[in-house]
Amino acid sequence: MKIYGKKTLEKFRKKHGDCRTQITEWIHDVERSNWKSFNDIKRVYPHASILNNNTVIFNIKGNGYRLVTVVIIVAGSVYVEWIGTHEEYNRKTF
Repeated sequence: MKIYGKKTLEKFRKKHGDCRTQITEWIHDVERSNWKSFNDIKRVYPHASILNNNTVIFNIKGNGYRLVTVVIIVAGSVYVEWIGTHEEYNRKTF
């Protein structure tokens, strides 16, 4: 899969060093993936939330952080929409 918005992830990793490893692993895992359906995502990330409009929310570092993406399966693309703490996510409206 191709990830768009990696600069957002890089900036976040620098600011939140405690999740640097988990974000790096997520990037590597997704780039090596070739998802054919949202079920493929759930097999690898069983705690991911799949919402309307192709939105997939990944839990990072034991649900301490939330990564909101839009996944376009047919295009092989993952767009980073937002990343933040779980607390920030609870206050956010999408």
